[in-house]
Amino acid sequence: MLNFEYTARNTATGQKIKAQVQADNERSAAKLIQEQGLAPLTIKLQKTGGKSYFKRIKAKDRVLFARQLSTLVNAGLPLVQSLRMVQKQSTSKPLQAVIGDVVTDVEAGKTLASALEKHPLVFGLVFTNMVAAGETSGTLDTALERLANQQEKDAEILSKIRGALAYPVIVILVMIAVVGFMIIKVLPQVKTLYAGIPGATLPVLTRVLLAVSSFVTHFWWIFLILLILAVVFGSRWMKTVGGKRFSDRIKISLPPINRLYMKMYMARFSRTGATLVASGVPLIQMLEITGEAVSNVYIKESLNKAMIQVKGGKALSDALTGDPNFLELVPNMLHIGEQSGSMEAMMSKTADYYEKEVDNEIKTVSTIIEPVMMIILGVVALIIVAAVLMPIYGLAGKNIIS
Repeated sequence: MLNFEYTARNTATGQKIKAQVQADNERSAAKLIQEQGLAPLTIKLQKTGGKSYFKRIKAKDRVLFARQLSTLVNAGLPLVQSLRMVQKQSTSKPLQAVIGDVVTDVEAGKTLASALEKHPLVFGLVFTNMVAAGETSGTLDTALERLANQQEKDAEILSKIRGALAYPVIVILVMIAVVGFMIIKVLPQVKTLYAGIPGATLPVLTRVLLAVSSFVTHFWWIFLILLILAVVFGSRWMKTVGGKRFSDRIKISLPPINRLYMKMYMARFSRTGATLVASGVPLIQMLEITGEAVSNVYIKESLNKAMIQVKGGKALSDALTGDPNFLELVPNMLHIGEQSGSMEAMMSKTADYYEKEVDNEIKTVSTIIEPVMMIILGVVALIIVAAVLMPIYGLAGKNIIS
């Protein structure tokens, strides 16, 4: 059993409650909270010293774990023996510790899926549910292979997006460093030069930047404190419901990144959904799991609404048609899959299409960002150079400098 910290609202009184609950996984914790007449707002796994290192397990290690285990199970080796072999071959010490716990549980008679559920920081809903479906249908090796492929593609898309967004961050940091050096080291020398010249007056721009330089030099600790506070409170706020909703809204509504993120979410939904459907996971459960896997609260809310309509007998394609949080191609392809009985194939094709579109959008965003950053750099450089050179040219014009 795992300990979860949660905040919930009493549906009768409206009172906000913060407490803890023990459950096998986050979904079970949510059900226990709801049974108490509470509406869960946030549910987080309680951190313990012994389990914190699980967060350092990389996506590529999980992919390798799934692929190696699939190969060994397909070769006919017993599950426990396969797990021990994967444990020995793994180069990740934290993952070795997790696999050791899984082996202990499996030897005690638990299923692989239930053993993996005890480590939600390592194996999410998609992973455990696909393993459970594979065990039930007797196709564990195939389910693990699909898992490895799905997570590999997801990690590849995320890596490309991070790479595209890294460029402007690096440029901004370099710009801050250069501007800081010019303001703190170079401009004061211009002031010193003028100080020894009777009647010389510095240009307004130079005086403004010198005031900034003086403030930064004498009160740099204020900037440091403000930066630390901004990082600490900003990161905490982003983990709250309001912060998450703000961040997710920006991602799907702010040009030019909104098109990139929307296509990434469509690719993730389609790829995860196709993998789950292929493994035999029921449609309602698939929607619930993909809602978590997409990792955007607005798309999750749309999937929850669609889930209610599907339970009422409506086709999934009809439930998603016209939803502003889904691009039009998704329900169209789902409709074809429903009509032809090839839901998995249509979702896979949709995922392939949007994964290619993500590549195109990354190139487009990079094309837009690069000239914009160059213009910003040029303007900043012009201001700094003007603040340094204008006083010098002013002195030269007065024939003070020979």
